[in-house]
Amino acid sequence: MTERKPANMSQQDWVDVQIRQAQKRGEFDNLAGQGKPLTKLADPHDPDWWVKDFIRREQIDSEALLPPAVLLRKEKQKVQETVARMRRESEVRDYLADLNKRILVSIRDTTGPVVPVGTVDEEAVLAQWKADRPEPVRKPSGAESAETAPKKSLWQRLFT
Repeated sequence: MTERKPANMSQQDWVDVQIRQAQKRGEFDNLAGQGKPLTKLADPHDPDWWVKDFIRREQIDSEALLPPAVLLRKEKQKVQETVARMRRESEVRDYLADLNKRILVSIRDTTGPVVPVGTVDEEAVLAQWKADRPEPVRKPSGAESAETAPKKSLWQRLFT
């Protein structure tokens, strides 16, 4: 523990004495980063450095910082890719209806930048989705009759 500052010594002189004593004891030798430049000092002054550092450190997706209208426009551009991963027509219709609803809400709420975003043509996207889907594989009629027969319960199988 350091000793107390003498009353007749200034704060700056006291700090300088403490640093010189620590250097003599070798407390600054072999520190991590020795001989490497200080990264923040080489950069020009940026008033938003702390925000950028937080985003980088926490690995926040930079798209989360965009205004909602821009996010909707980007989502509209990727609608074919999103719909291609869906399996059922009802799922596609629900997604497109939700997207159009969010676009209409964004158009009515004009806070922030005005980005022209029109609604999605649901029928055109759905027709494209259907065209991109492979034809369903049909089972032979013999397999259908075996599947339609009522299955026996565990007790019926045990005692028959």
